[in-house]
This record gives sequence, C-alpha cells and structure tokens, in this order.
Amino acid sequence: MRTGILIDELGVGFDGLTAQAREAAKLGYDTLWLAQRGGWDALTALPALGAAAPGIGLGTCVVPTYPRHPITMAAQALTAQAATGAPVHLGIGLSHRFIVEGEFGYSYDRPLRHLREYLEALNPLLRGEKADVHGETLTAASGLNTPGAARPQVLIGSVSPKSTRLAGELADGVITTWAGPRATGEFVVPALGSASRVVSGQLVCVTSDVDGARKWVEEAYGAAADVRAYRAVLDRGGHDRISDTAIAGDEETVRRQVKALEDAGATELLVMPFGSPAEQARTRELLAA
Repeated sequence: MRTGILIDELGVGFDGLTAQAREAAKLGYDTLWLAQRGGWDALTALPALGAAAPGIGLGTCVVPTYPRHPITMAAQALTAQAATGAPVHLGIGLSHRFIVEGEFGYSYDRPLRHLREYLEALNPLLRGEKADVHGETLTAASGLNTPGAARPQVLIGSVSPKSTRLAGELADGVITTWAGPRATGEFVVPALGSASRVVSGQLVCVTSDVDGARKWVEEAYGAAADVRAYRAVLDRGGHDRISDTAIAGDEETVRRQVKALEDAGATELLVMPFGSPAEQARTRELLAA
C-alpha cells in the first residue's frame, strides 16, 4: 500500500511547510498532501512543496468545489502539474452546507447534481479538451491552453454511498475520512465499483498512552460526529465517537491496524500524525517504512 502524509499547514509559515516536505521526502513517503482548511491555498502551495521535495507526488485533500468554478480549478491544477513536473492528485469535494451557505453564501441545493455537473466540466478540461456543460447548477463552456501539462488524477472527498458511486463513475477514486476497515470494506469499496484508488485518511499516533491520544482526538475533532455526513460514516463503521477511528498504540498495533485497512480495500494510506512531537516523529518514521 502506498503511503502519503498530510503536511500540517494550520498556523505554519511557508518555511515550516517546506521543511515538512523535505523531511517526508527524505523518509520516503510517496505523496505529500495539503488540506484546504481556511488558511493557505492548497493548490497554489503545491509548487513550493514540489520545489522542496522534487519528484514526490503532490495532492490536495480536499478543495471545495462550490467557491471555485471548474474552469478555474482545472487551470490551477494544470498549472501546478506543469510547474512541479510531479504527479498531482486533485482531491476535491462538496464540503458541507453550513460552510458553503454559511461562509460563502452559495446555495447547497442538489449537491450531487452539482458534483456530477462539476466533474462533467472538469474532466475534459484536464484532458485538454473543451468543456460544454449547461447544467442546472453551473455552466462551463470553454477550454484551456496549457501545452505540456499532464492530466492530474481526480479524487473525490467522499462520505456517502451516492457520492462514492459518482466518484467511481467520473473520477479516479476517493479520499475517505473517519472510515475504518469495516466502513471501507463494506461500504466504500463496493460503492466505488471500477475506480481503483481508495486513499484512506487516518489520524495516527505511535504512543504508549492510547487513552491520552484518544482523549486529544475527541477534544480536537469530536464535534465532527454531530455533522450528519460524518455521523453516517461513523455508524457504518460501528463507531460511536470520532476518537474511536484513530489509529493509536505501539508500532505493532499501528502496523496491524494499517494492514486491516489494506485488507479492506484501501490502496493508499494518508497519514495524519498527531500527539507529542516525539510521538509524531515515531509515527512518521514508522509509516514511511
């Protein structure tokens, strides 16, 4: 199973981002990922990571679709691809109603229709063709002149069977959140169908204090269990709380839990290290191997 790592961008300057990129490349990670969480723009930042860690794959997890027209998204992704010369994995997603409507002021009506029309416009643009979509939620009728830019792979940040099935139809795979082995094997993989990539995003901590690690996760992320889409993912996996999904324990325990994800059908692990600086270092070193 291929392994990528999430670069911690929250409250971190660009020197910190590039330092993390260099360390991850030195350790041997396959891919560096940046989230879009109200700070640095993930797509714009990819060339800086690529310069710090030449040749390593670069991904976003995930860029919301609503604030960024597919023509704009395609232009940014192709620019990043050409500027870095490295594989770019374009993770995009619907986000949530309370963000799209509450923060951006866009309508969140018919999100699956929006995602279908978005992908129908984005895919030809990334292939160097003209988009010709006149849909219910968006219009995209143009092409891009980006000679030499290879097509980035498109991954959908997916939390529902319907969006996962759509990813299987119109994208290269999915990026999952809060989905453990049961949710991955029983729901994600069957819904995905023929698409081959299941990038499994996981909070991971190599630690001797498992209870303390899970307490930190619950304090930092526990409120996500009240988000309807995430609640459904937890229920499919048989989990009550967000902290139940965290991978925490000694090296052997972490290896065993990662193997369970692979056996369930995850093709790539997206490591989100947490814990003390020493625990995060142990986590990064273990999973790079």
